[in-house]
Parts: sequence; C-alpha cells; structure tokens
Amino acid sequence: MGEHVPRDLWEDDVPVERVGYYTQILADEASRYVQQQARAEKPFFLSLHFTAPHWPWVGPEDEAVSRSLTDLFHYDGGNLATYGKMVQSLDTAVGQVLKALDESGQAQNTIVVFTSDNGGERFSKTWPFTGQKTELLEGGLRVPTLLRWPQRLAPQISDQVTITMDWLPTLLAAVGLAPHPDYPSDGENILPVLTGDRSPWQRTLFWRYKSQAQRALRQGDWKYLKINDNEFLFDVVQDQRERANLRHRHPEVFAQLKTLWGQWNETQLPITDEVFTHGVTPDIQADRYAPDKGQRVRA
Repeated sequence: MGEHVPRDLWEDDVPVERVGYYTQILADEASRYVQQQARAEKPFFLSLHFTAPHWPWVGPEDEAVSRSLTDLFHYDGGNLATYGKMVQSLDTAVGQVLKALDESGQAQNTIVVFTSDNGGERFSKTWPFTGQKTELLEGGLRVPTLLRWPQRLAPQISDQVTITMDWLPTLLAAVGLAPHPDYPSDGENILPVLTGDRSPWQRTLFWRYKSQAQRALRQGDWKYLKINDNEFLFDVVQDQRERANLRHRHPEVFAQLKTLWGQWNETQLPITDEVFTHGVTPDIQADRYAPDKGQRVRA
C-alpha cells in the first residue's frame, strides 16, 4: 500500500509485516495452519475471511497501483477486468486451502463452508436480484453459500431459507453440542434439513439498516420492505427482482408484516445519530426508489 495507508497485520498481539498480495498471504497462512493441525491430530476450527473481491480494487499484479493508494476507498479505481482478476485469485486461494485439507487426510470429515457477508457491490452482478451491498433489496441480502461434509452430507441443493446466524447452532449440532442455555442463539440449526431428517420450514427474518431508514421482514414467500418513505410487499419467490408491489393487492398481509416488524424493532437497541452506517456510494442516486412502484429508478 501507499505510505499513508496504515499496516494492520497481527499474529496474536504481535504486529507483523508481510509483503505480497493479501489474498495469497491469507491462503498461505491458512494452508500452513491446516497442515499444523493435521500433525496435531485433533479437531480444529479455522475462520478464514478473505477480503477479495473488495476494496481496494487491485489484482495480484497491481503493486504499482497499490503503492499509489492513500485510502482504501478509491472511487476512481477498479474496472471489470480487475474485478475478474480478484475473483480468480480468490478461487485459486480457496483451492489451495482445500488442497492442503485433502493432503492432510481430514477432508472427508471436515465441514467446509464458503459464503459471503453481504450482497455484491460496485463491479459485481447480483442477477436475478436487484439491489446490492448497503441495501435490503434481495441483491443486498442474498449471498452464495456452499457447504461440504463428505462423510455426512450427500450432494444437494437446499431450499431451506437460511441466515448467517444459523451457522452457530448448526456447527455446534454437527459436533454434538448446543448453544449455552443462558446465551441462546438467534439462529436455528439447519443440520436436520441437510441430513434429510427434516423438510425445509418457513422462517421469519428481520433486518434494519440506518442508511435510507431501511427495514425489511421476510415470512415464508412474503417480504415487507421500507426504504425512506416508500413501502412495499413482495412475493420474493415468484418475483425475485422485486418489481410487483403487492401492498394494495394484499393489504392484510402488508399490515401484518409491518406490525410484526415494529414489534421486533421494539426489542432492539435504538438506532441513534451516533450509530455508524455506510452511506450510499456516490454512484447510487438517493432518489432511485419510486414510491409504490417496487422498482429502482436511476436518474
């Protein structure tokens, strides 16, 4: 990075220096950790958080670009070609870690989860959904999720509605444990669906986001969504792109979900002026949402 960008790599409490592409550095460290755990011959947990493809927009061969950066959020940088190289580097890095796992002899009885923390943004494509990161449209909420556990799970595509907080009770259940009764999880154990011992069930999920006063609730196929003063009701199974606003066609469902969101919100900490949120990026118009039309409008 440029001289004005702080270096912030640590091993425990010790700051360290690593020269190279960050995605590859993480892959090398993770592979080394897997090999160490194989020699220890005991269960292990690896939480590996790649940042690619994400700010800053630099590929593996873009050292010159990285040295010119003074801020990670360089709005004048990046393009589709660079984004593609970043995705390719991520794919290579994941393959490297999986190869280390294979070579350790533990792959068959190791759970591997690959997922994301939010929908794509800037150069990504969220088709068939609309919206992106920082938005409660489906393109900002839905993320890819791949799970592998050869010893216990058959290859499958699951229709179970899942949220990130489900991983805690699910992974605990996989090793024969459960959340502490004094600290219950907000998630649900989806392992019985993956093993075929239970059919998928409907969920009620809630979201809120300070930017543009966004709020959302999904219950079954229905989704209540509010952006600023605009409110919507969508059937997100039949209408994945969230175009047909059904709030006037199904007023009872709209009222029920809106009330339910309000009741849930009362149980949460208030969103105050001091609460930080990422604002809308400059290339997104704040007035892109047309009232009651269930669609995005660009100026």
